[in-house]
Amino acid sequence: MPSRRSRIGKGQDMATEILMPALSPTMAEGTLAKWLVAEGDRVSSGDLLAEIETDKATMELEAVDDGIIGKLLVAEGTEKVQVNTPIAVLLEDGESAEDIGAAFTPGHDAASAALPDPVPAAAAAAARTDKGVRIFASPLARRIAADKGVDLATLTGSGPHGRIVKADVEDARPPGAAKSAAAPVAEARPGTTAPAPQSAGADQVAQIYDGCAYEEVMLDGMRKTIAARLTEAKQTIPHFYLRRSVTLDPLLAFRSRLNSQIADSGVKLSVNDFIIKAAAMALQDVPDTNAVWAGDRVLQMKSSDVAVAVAVEGGLFTPVIRDAETRTLSAISTEMKQLATRARARKLAPHEYQGGSFAVSNLGMFGVESFDAVINPPHGSILAVGAGIKTPVVAEDGTVSVATVMSVTLSVDHRVIDGALGARWLAAFAHYMENPMTMLV
Repeated sequence: MPSRRSRIGKGQDMATEILMPALSPTMAEGTLAKWLVAEGDRVSSGDLLAEIETDKATMELEAVDDGIIGKLLVAEGTEKVQVNTPIAVLLEDGESAEDIGAAFTPGHDAASAALPDPVPAAAAAAARTDKGVRIFASPLARRIAADKGVDLATLTGSGPHGRIVKADVEDARPPGAAKSAAAPVAEARPGTTAPAPQSAGADQVAQIYDGCAYEEVMLDGMRKTIAARLTEAKQTIPHFYLRRSVTLDPLLAFRSRLNSQIADSGVKLSVNDFIIKAAAMALQDVPDTNAVWAGDRVLQMKSSDVAVAVAVEGGLFTPVIRDAETRTLSAISTEMKQLATRARARKLAPHEYQGGSFAVSNLGMFGVESFDAVINPPHGSILAVGAGIKTPVVAEDGTVSVATVMSVTLSVDHRVIDGALGARWLAAFAHYMENPMTMLV
């Protein structure tokens, strides 16, 4: 990813700001994971400058111009750096660090300069001690300190040049604050609504388990995003669930014949490939289900772009198979394997895992018989796929036989899809799975 830039200074002596890039259309902030250069290093266009982490991937930042790294404005490991925030300054030949100017002195926190929130007056007043000594703190840290009643003069900064940053203030306690093992319970007055219950904070939970042996695992960007999006999904999307059983024996026999016929190609079709294809074709048969929620309207999509959940260490990705209804089974199989490999290495580009109108989550390969999946907004639905299980089946004539039966559950956003519509989609999906030859027509 090439770096973005802007110019600072006056006249001919102007240094170049290197800005935090937007690695995807929806990215608002990221983590500056690692600097690959140091102040004073000479770089050329195309050289790698830093590693930038989003919630989904780690990408390398490339230099656009030749020059010398005059100043690194954001420290390694800094989280929530806003897009278009200056993160470094590049000097041209003949310029020196003095040409950068006062805009980037140690008291200036570039990582929070772009924050739109005003700094409360109380926080601004705390920028100096009673003796007039200036305290270097980011605007966000000052605001949090004012809200918590924390005196910045009592803190030691962990940011660049000893600057007080958000983490320093969040870990601080105001004078006289007492630790409590449980949050205070507000008594609701008659005629009022009690406040919504809040999750216990880290300190409160730690006190409950005081004396117990445990290891504290900090959340990375992916896990934080998963937590936020799933909470949003369950709180804001009116889920309902439709369940159905699918007989797999015809598909398993058909798959076996196909794989033997294409063995020389190196492609081996999986049951999941058939599931993706069947889902895509069912979306075309019942087009009103091929839709996403867009706040005050529904967007009905034309092509069947199917997102497929892929488990990775610490979370999951949902790479998207575009136009899956028109793709052959072998093409779906090949692309899915490639996407899954890059997903596990966290090398997917944003356009490969964003979008789609529908998702598939298959835990059957892990032996899970059935489960309910959480919709990934703005999708209108997601299919949870369980394992194929040998099951006694009673035929219409009353005879009993053994069949391989797979349980599927369609999680539906009721704002987008009604029950009868979801049932029609499930019927179409089951038809393709139980009559796999029809997927080739």
